[in-house]
Amino acid sequence: MTDAALQKTPLHALHLELGARMVPFAGYDMPVQYPRGIIAEHLHTRAKAGLFDVSHMGQARLEGAGAAAALEALVPGDIKGLAPGRMRYTLFTNEAGGILDDLMVTGAGDHLLLVVNAARKAEDFAHLERHLAGKARLTRLEDRALMALQGPAAAAVLARLAPGAASLGFMTGAALPVDGEACFVTRSGYTGEDGFELSVPAGAAERLARRLLREPEVLPVGLGARDSLRLEAGLCLYGHDIDETTTVIEADLAWTIQKRRRAEGGFPGAAIILGELASGARRKRVGIRPEGRAPAREGTEITVADGAPVGRVTSGGFGPSADGPVAMGYVAAAHAAPGTTLQLLVRGTPRPARIVPMPFVPHRYHRG
Repeated sequence: MTDAALQKTPLHALHLELGARMVPFAGYDMPVQYPRGIIAEHLHTRAKAGLFDVSHMGQARLEGAGAAAALEALVPGDIKGLAPGRMRYTLFTNEAGGILDDLMVTGAGDHLLLVVNAARKAEDFAHLERHLAGKARLTRLEDRALMALQGPAAAAVLARLAPGAASLGFMTGAALPVDGEACFVTRSGYTGEDGFELSVPAGAAERLARRLLREPEVLPVGLGARDSLRLEAGLCLYGHDIDETTTVIEADLAWTIQKRRRAEGGFPGAAIILGELASGARRKRVGIRPEGRAPAREGTEITVADGAPVGRVTSGGFGPSADGPVAMGYVAAAHAAPGTTLQLLVRGTPRPARIVPMPFVPHRYHRG
């Protein structure tokens, strides 16, 4: 895709002004890093607060008396039980138990708010419209931007502009004015840190971003650090760690299936997913710590001592906060226990590694 064909977020001009290095991502021209560099941005987010442009994500509103029940027929999460102001991470599944995408759903009174992945939003919205026709009305919120303010100082920063934000707990949301702009704010994010995501009218996004960046704790952060932060937090990236060929249980996402849904089923692939929940899956997503300093990148083969392959790395790199290489991937269930020693074929050379629990750095969500 040429630069001219790439879409631009409402903050595109600001990224250029701030000296960002721009790259194509999911059809958008997006900042991968700013002049301070990825490691500095990563560590700053862990220490203070980073501001991310995530306006490329797909935002939508789902309305109608049957909206919750209709959406619940497409995901394994409990949507009918989602109270106003509560947020839930869930998954679109297929009949084979595979994952079409992961998404966030928030109860907002008489409607639901959805956020889906940028690379999948056209497919996700078409999927919803096809299956929800006559049951609920989907409105794509293309006139809104989305920003994430993440890090231990995020709450103090946002409280200066939106005092009501301090009362939000993790995975809750509310309509709040932020420095006078009508936003929908959720206490959520993709870094493992406390933080917020702000859905804001597109025309107000640049002014609000500049206002946040004037706070002494806040620096702009690009996609590079976003990826290293979420990897350290053990969070999946669609198209890498989860996709249509990975089941919910293989992906170690059984926690997304609430008790009622486990009992009732009624979602695509339920027989396979609930069967694996009861009896175990043939492989499992695991955390991996390579020995030494050489990172194991996506696609690296995982073997046992005699060289027999048992899996593959799906995400890997250097963890600045973990102070060493970290990775996640899938291995045969017999080799998935923490402490298991394996080998990684890094540039053709077997290197020792071990299975470890995730996250690689502790989550610091605000539980309230």
